[in-house]
Amino acid sequence: MRETQILPLVVIALVAALVSVVAMWSMDRAGQGGDLTNTVRGTDAFIEWKLVTTWPKGLPGLGAAPENFARRVNEASGGRLRIKVFGAGEIVPPFEVFDAVSRRVAEAGHGASYYWKGKIPAAVFYTAVPFGMTAQEANGWLHYGGGLALWRELYEPFGVVPFAGGSTGVQMAGWFNKRLNNREDLAGLKMRIPGLAGEVFDAAGGSAVRIAGGEVYTSMQTGVIDAVEWVGPYNDRTLGLMEVGDYYYYPGWHEPGAMLEIIVNKEALAALPEDLQAIVTVAARATNSDMLDDFTAHNSESLEILLRDFDMELLPLPDDVMDILYEESQVAVQALIDADPMAAKIAASYFDFFQRVRTYHEISERAYLNGRDRVMPPVSFTE
Repeated sequence: MRETQILPLVVIALVAALVSVVAMWSMDRAGQGGDLTNTVRGTDAFIEWKLVTTWPKGLPGLGAAPENFARRVNEASGGRLRIKVFGAGEIVPPFEVFDAVSRRVAEAGHGASYYWKGKIPAAVFYTAVPFGMTAQEANGWLHYGGGLALWRELYEPFGVVPFAGGSTGVQMAGWFNKRLNNREDLAGLKMRIPGLAGEVFDAAGGSAVRIAGGEVYTSMQTGVIDAVEWVGPYNDRTLGLMEVGDYYYYPGWHEPGAMLEIIVNKEALAALPEDLQAIVTVAARATNSDMLDDFTAHNSESLEILLRDFDMELLPLPDDVMDILYEESQVAVQALIDADPMAAKIAASYFDFFQRVRTYHEISERAYLNGRDRVMPPVSFTE
């Protein structure tokens, strides 16, 4: 009888103890971030970010870079930081990406800094300077020459943190629907060409037009513009520009090492645990390197296809066209420096590094390429 009375009390005590243990375990897990809805710094919560881009969804090269960045972050964080990528126009228009990140409409973005030239004139230094540094040189300046610190100072008032987000390498001068024989042929020519290069093109006699990537094909096809620079064979072939332009000119004087950017809302980044902040940094650096590898491989492949399969002419820009573009580039850069103290500060760093690395590359990169060309068969652009 006594045993019969004690048994229910034992069961009740055991259940109470189990509930207590589970409660304490749950509280401990919550303190460590076990609550999956908790996004407070120092937790193991699942955090979701939106990343908006200036590129059409699915565009190889440019469009692949933000997707790869998001994948790297997702994988390295074990899914704790999940980034969803949206193409141009899915949340905001392409030229509103910076503002969207600044206002935290999205936590991150991917694009080209010269698109924000109207708001931040000095931002052009972080995409391309006409006749400026190559991708290899620009990366050296960013990561070991003080360029990145100045970039972050430039974006600080907007609550945005920039990271190098890829490079196309030296671009092409673009697709034209008429042959350029001399500088006079630039007169009145309507060309899609953004950034500081657009000002240079205007000064050289042309007419620069600002058009997003998703509109360049139809703009050429319908005659809204007479010429377009986009990137190079890889992306140009994807957009079908060989179907609307007859003459493909080189070299890319305007973007000798076009840098792209990954931008992150400062508050959103600061709210992450330190390990996730480190993952964002490392993923951005990996994306920056990978994108240049991607373009190097696929530009070569795509140029071969363009020359073999399409009715187009590959031509160098005439010397006097290059001359006038260089002359006007110097004027445009100096005007920017004179008008904007921050541009002057960045320019001083940029051109100091440029001069030193250019000197070195005379006896390294250029000397090697010249030596290689001397001993190897000449390059041919015809079969």
